Amino acid sequence: MSDQKYNSPEDPYFEDAQADEFEEEELVSKTELKRQAKELHKLGETLVNLTDANVATIPMDEELAEAVAIARRVNKKKDGYRRQLQFIGKTLRNRDTTAIEEALAKLTHQHQAANAAFHALEKARESIIEQGDPAIQKLIEAHPELDRQKLRQFHRQIKKEREKNAPPKAFRELFQYLKDVMHDDK
Repeated sequence: MSDQKYNSPEDPYFEDAQADEFEEEELVSKTELKRQAKELHKLGETLVNLTDANVATIPMDEELAEAVAIARRVNKKKDGYRRQLQFIGKTLRNRDTTAIEEALAKLTHQHQAANAAFHALEKARESIIEQGDPAIQKLIEAHPELDRQKLRQFHRQIKKEREKNAPPKAFRELFQYLKDVMHDDK
């Protein structure tokens, strides 16, 4: 055995040496593990802070759904809430979270799209008020289902309201009209 080389296929401990090398490659640093745990903790906290309707759209197994439901019932100022969030993070470590993350991203995207649509409506309303007929023409070209006469009427009413410092009733009605017509178009 003295003429055999260590870690050669003839060495009886060769397989153990290969296993040790393989395990060393898979090891993740303690800092990386903490970072991953912190991310999963944040994911769990996000799940707990969702509305009931949004939680229903997230794909979760029974154990995770129950843990989230308990965390939502616990008083957030108590220590039990913190421990429940830690438990949710621990539960998430044992699961594939890609489906949950995708569902959350989809919810976030829907929220951003709704905000963008709201800002587009506000911008259209402001352009009608400031520019008048040219803005109305551009808007009708983009959305032919809008009524030109109604838009001009809103424009005149808003000008009168502003001259009299009256409550912005027509201002709100114009926004609601644009929202109803342009939202139905999409």
